[in-house]
Amino acid sequence: MPLTPEILLERIEETLGDKILTQKITQGQITIEVPVADWLYVCKTLRDTPKLAFDLMVDLCGVDYSAYQDGAWEGRRYAVVLHLLSIQRNHRVRVRTFCDDDELPILPSLVEIWPGVNWFEREAFDLFGIVFDGHPDLRRILTDYGFIGHPFRKDFPVSGHVEMRYDPELKRVVYQPVSIDPRVITPRIVREDNYGAAP
Repeated sequence: MPLTPEILLERIEETLGDKILTQKITQGQITIEVPVADWLYVCKTLRDTPKLAFDLMVDLCGVDYSAYQDGAWEGRRYAVVLHLLSIQRNHRVRVRTFCDDDELPILPSLVEIWPGVNWFEREAFDLFGIVFDGHPDLRRILTDYGFIGHPFRKDFPVSGHVEMRYDPELKRVVYQPVSIDPRVITPRIVREDNYGAAP
């Protein structure tokens, strides 16, 4: 039978001690935040400690907090969030760390700990520009090789910088400036007092 989140959090706190900056339980899910300097140590410890045994990395994703809380966020901009599962013990934990540098977000790669994290780190690199030091093949995975920028950053324009199309005369794909005018689409909201009333 799986542990309650409260008991599991106690075990994690006993194991990691002062490596945990913050912790919380929301809707039965434990989230801990750790310093980037302890990222590798924490991940190895969560995997290798028998009473925790987080042997499966379920997901890793990047987050850009620059527009969080409508721009009221005052902390570091880029975070990486890791979701872990213990198959042996049937419990989960979410681990978050913030990159130290907003200009060049960088973290140690977790490929040596969970090899399956390879493509997840490539995705976070491609979409957010987070560099994973020690990754064996850090290159774009979803965008085109010539793509400039990182499309999940909050300051990246929704329409992009260029558009791609096939040119039948040149018989190849060409890039050109975006032909769509940027605009904000706001749905029409009906607030008339007599809306829906019979005429």
